[in-house]
Amino acid sequence: MENHFQKIDWLCINTIRTLSIDAIQKANSGHPGLPLGAAPFAYVLFQKHLKFNPKNPQFFDRDRFVLSAGHGSMLAYSLLHLYGYNLSLQEIKNFRQLGSKTPGHPEFGLTPGVEATTGPLGQGAANAVGMAIAERKLAHLLNTSVEKIVDHFTYCLVGDGDLMEGVSTEAASLAGHLKLGKLIYLYDSNDISLDGPTSLAFTENVGMRYESYGWQVITVKDGNTDLAAIDAAITAAKADTTRPSLIILKTTIGFGSPNKSGKSSSHGSPLGPDELALTKKSLGWESSEPFFIPEETSAHFHLAGQCGAAAEENWNKKFQSWKAAHPEKAKIFEMGSTHELPSDFEEKLIKFNLGEDFATRESAGKVLNSIAAQVPTFFGGDADLSCSTNTLIKDGGSFDGVSGSGRNIHYGVREHAMGAIANGIAYHGGLRTFTATFFCFADYMKPAIRLAAMNHLPVTFVFTHDSIGLGEDGPTHQPVEHLMSLRGIPGLTTFRPADANEAREAWKFAMIHKKGPVALVLSRQKLKTFDASRMGSTTGLHQGGYVLSDAQNFKVILVATGSEVGLALDTQKLLADQGIGARVVSMPSLELFLKQSTNIQEQVIPSSCKKVASIEAGITLGWAQITGRDGLQFGVNGYGASAPAAQIYDQYGLTAPKIAEKISTWLS
Repeated sequence: MENHFQKIDWLCINTIRTLSIDAIQKANSGHPGLPLGAAPFAYVLFQKHLKFNPKNPQFFDRDRFVLSAGHGSMLAYSLLHLYGYNLSLQEIKNFRQLGSKTPGHPEFGLTPGVEATTGPLGQGAANAVGMAIAERKLAHLLNTSVEKIVDHFTYCLVGDGDLMEGVSTEAASLAGHLKLGKLIYLYDSNDISLDGPTSLAFTENVGMRYESYGWQVITVKDGNTDLAAIDAAITAAKADTTRPSLIILKTTIGFGSPNKSGKSSSHGSPLGPDELALTKKSLGWESSEPFFIPEETSAHFHLAGQCGAAAEENWNKKFQSWKAAHPEKAKIFEMGSTHELPSDFEEKLIKFNLGEDFATRESAGKVLNSIAAQVPTFFGGDADLSCSTNTLIKDGGSFDGVSGSGRNIHYGVREHAMGAIANGIAYHGGLRTFTATFFCFADYMKPAIRLAAMNHLPVTFVFTHDSIGLGEDGPTHQPVEHLMSLRGIPGLTTFRPADANEAREAWKFAMIHKKGPVALVLSRQKLKTFDASRMGSTTGLHQGGYVLSDAQNFKVILVATGSEVGLALDTQKLLADQGIGARVVSMPSLELFLKQSTNIQEQVIPSSCKKVASIEAGITLGWAQITGRDGLQFGVNGYGASAPAAQIYDQYGLTAPKIAEKISTWLS
């Protein structure tokens, strides 16, 4: 194989290596093994193939690079600094220090050039699938037969740990099925994990597994020294646009370290001063000065950045002519880029009237389709449950990974990957997306939901069959602790709407909200639509809780969510018959209400009323912050049962007569 690489290339590779291990040593914390082993193929990717502009990390048609093996973060930081991103040498020296732009694992939105927050293994691999889906969807929406406004690759560096995780398996299976040909994994196959050799737990033939998924698999036998083979492998991966590609690069962890090369001891601990010096010597590094960058390498690194800047300049020219020729497509581009909604969005959003009684999964599904009719950049999917979650975009077609057509992603029974892939779509930008499954499976998605919240990603997570109200399927499918679990995730806004119009308002909030994920928790059973002429406006949902039905001289406040709001209204009537006034508060988002000003909270639940009761078909833990320590909490501190819903509600004391009786006794 002809080798076009020269001495300067090796000097650049060793600059990446030494800069990484110097930073790790200064921090006395980090993972030197991956940067030492993976530097050659990361360099070839950035120098020869990756389309990027370090002066504008948000260049729209850039290639995406995800470091799924996020523990190797110093490799990414060295690359970003050396290639001219706004990441100073001082930030490299501040690796893993408080307030630095070089945290222990890459964080989206903090470090220029970092495309996704990674570290929890497998998440980045699934994020990359989402990015590749986004590229195809935008290409379908925006490209013409002549002008390709969207035309880029997604690269992801994965390690052995990534490919052991179930989430990456789910994501890879779907990527192969969808034929995402512009997705390329670079697999740092060094046969070592933290506890020792991967043979302790991981002896499968990974290449055969990915071939069975429908991926092109290319093996580079020497990923440490054969730069020409690495270059050829990436070229071949790019050439096959009918399949995603897995490039298996056989490397040595801790390459160059005389005493730790090929050993797990180089995985997660600094080399130590003596071993660091020996490693530099074995690499032929002449300078003993830490953080030394040879002058000749700087110019060479910047060549790639200059090529990227030229690529963006050409794209900008093409974009301007495309924009002038295709104003309707340009509007779609602008809508996707800014997440702005049409000026008449709310006016055209479906409304519900008294007597139109729906399960909130049904009403929310109607709202979803009302949104889809107005927002062409809105699409999503479910975990093989659209017929039950009511989240199918009607006449939207099934998403095609080759053409990008279709608005319904069939994720299959892959909840964890579904969440992480949706995050990848959001990381990519230009689109709004949602997922859907039964609420009890939120736990399968929790790592992805947490990362969506951490990174302020505008993903909407739809969960139906929200309580013991689903009945006969029994406790395995009856979410009990899940609501409080989601409410505890900082940055996630969770809604459990009580009727069709609250479902409408919840979806409206989700679409307006640009800086974080929203969870919509919806009922299986039908719920009555509130009489808007006699009750509080459901727009109060936007403050988390509001007075739905009031009473003069009320003695007790009933705070309820979802299907139990109707139960609270029935209880209010029974108490009124006894001469007891009760205020009913609908609180679709507990955590949103707790973020409101004291003044707003006081208007809804005045501190002068000492008798406050919560009603929710879930665990009561957490409700004391609303009811007070001496308040009453009606809920389900168990796992439900397999029976008709009415019988289960009765078993747990969640009926109007039982609640009214207990409150009456409490007040006497």
